[in-house]
Amino acid sequence: MAVPKRKMSRSNTRHRRSAWKAEVPTLVKSVENGKTVYSLPHRARVVEDSAGTPLFMEYKGRKVADV
Repeated sequence: MAVPKRKMSRSNTRHRRSAWKAEVPTLVKSVENGKTVYSLPHRARVVEDSAGTPLFMEYKGRKVADV
């Protein structure tokens, strides 16, 4: 494990911590069965039946996992 050779000043520590910013995820908009659906790109999505019961997970039109 890396161990610092010298103590980092309070100013440098706070400056480093303040530089990190959380980002809003980019969503992809698609229309399915007349509903507008927003989803994360490059991730499997849950396919539901008309009652809203989750059936399986799908990626690029293929079934990848059971729910």
